[in-house]
Amino acid sequence: METSKFEIADYLESNEMIAEYLNTVLEEGNNDEIIAAIGHVAKAIGMTKIAEHTGLSRPSLYKSLAQGSKPQFTTILKVLKALGGQIQVAPIGTR
Repeated sequence: METSKFEIADYLESNEMIAEYLNTVLEEGNNDEIIAAIGHVAKAIGMTKIAEHTGLSRPSLYKSLAQGSKPQFTTILKVLKALGGQIQVAPIGTR
């Protein structure tokens, strides 16, 4: 029996699931994990669709969201907007 590689993008079926996944990674993950999570969501929605909304090419998106990449913040913001999301700041405690 052959097993297939687990692909989180296959399970991100609703906007609520996508938001929960990204928020969890934003709270608990490091830079690489956050970029990877955004890439997983982009794959779930479709790289062609994300490319159209961001004005970036598909190869550029794959390169920007690849493991170990260091995309520009503007790229991340464009992709998040195309995903239907945004970054928000919430207080985490006292200063």
